[in-house]
Amino acid sequence: MQNKTVLLVMDIQKGILSRLPESASLMTKVEQAVAAARGAGVPVVFVRLCFRKGHPEVNAANRLFGPMKGQADLFIEGHETTEMPDSITPKEGEVIVNKKRISGFAGSDLEMILRGYGAENLVMLGLSTSGIVLSTLREALDKDYAVTVLEDACADNKEGMHQFLTQTLFPSYANVTTVDAWAKSL
Repeated sequence: MQNKTVLLVMDIQKGILSRLPESASLMTKVEQAVAAARGAGVPVVFVRLCFRKGHPEVNAANRLFGPMKGQADLFIEGHETTEMPDSITPKEGEVIVNKKRISGFAGSDLEMILRGYGAENLVMLGLSTSGIVLSTLREALDKDYAVTVLEDACADNKEGMHQFLTQTLFPSYANVTTVDAWAKSL
């Protein structure tokens, strides 16, 4: 299974982590998942929010991204907001995908990368559960991927949202498990 499996590490970047008050426990699980994938030879793909200088991809009317338009270099390639924490720095050969909207597929070459890997199974983790995880999961299903969500390596700053999604909604569409259980299955 793992040769057709890819781990997606989504929006685990300094500019988004800084918005989560208690990110230390999340990072512990993210680090464990990345280490397990690397140890089992599962490709790790990092998906991050990253725009061009001046945010030309952002329409000012967009409620989520519009307010950042014109705010210095926020989420621009090379700015600290796009950097991954040192503990999960991509290794040589690991792919970083730059997305332009909520879903990991939106405005990126993620689908092409996954086809290149021959991926059939996507294992997802990320911040936030109600943002990139939900959006990417739904789009991945439409693209016929099997999806696993590592619920303890996802978080949301909307109270109760993470629990609702991982316990009520996601199990209808995906396998929802923990990092430890997934790592043991490799």
